[in-house]
Amino acid sequence: MTHANEGCLRVGQPAPEFTATAVVDQEFKDIKLSDYRGKYVVLFFYPLDFTFVCPTEITAFSDRHQDFSAIGTEILGVSVDSAFSHLAWIQSDRKSGGVGDLNYPLVSDIKKEISLAYNVLDSNEGVALRGLFIIDKDGVIQHSTVNNLSFGRSVDETLRTLQAIQYVQSHPDEVCPVGWQPGDKTMNPDPVKSKEFFAAV
Repeated sequence: MTHANEGCLRVGQPAPEFTATAVVDQEFKDIKLSDYRGKYVVLFFYPLDFTFVCPTEITAFSDRHQDFSAIGTEILGVSVDSAFSHLAWIQSDRKSGGVGDLNYPLVSDIKKEISLAYNVLDSNEGVALRGLFIIDKDGVIQHSTVNNLSFGRSVDETLRTLQAIQYVQSHPDEVCPVGWQPGDKTMNPDPVKSKEFFAAV
């Protein structure tokens, strides 16, 4: 594994492999990142179970899971909690600060090895920052963001970014301009042909 002090993890690099215990449908299951090769993966880190911003993100991703699944994408949530803590949180009602049943695995990074490998471990707090990585079908990181602990991410923007990644990977002669949504005009990354896009805006 690549650790935080061995250099910064960047887009275009292979996503560090890991094997860990996850809670899937209220059962413990050992999973590997490579189990998902051939699919896109949204891998997101969050600080701790039974906190405040975290359940809003986790339930939002679960509620939108079908939107990701429909375009060949799996979601994995990771924190430094134990699998037992994950299970207890899943078994807690949303109205009581729990997350309830989830449509994707919650991964236990109790040894903090995954957070270190993805360079999101906050050494002062001992928890993961809000890192999010979109990994393509070949296991390559195509997108990464890291938020500090106190503010959450956008499921809509994650989905939009994923759709843009998938579009340009299936249309290698095109690029997506600012705010691109499926169905919007794209651009040819050529000094002459790109003028067609600029002339139309």
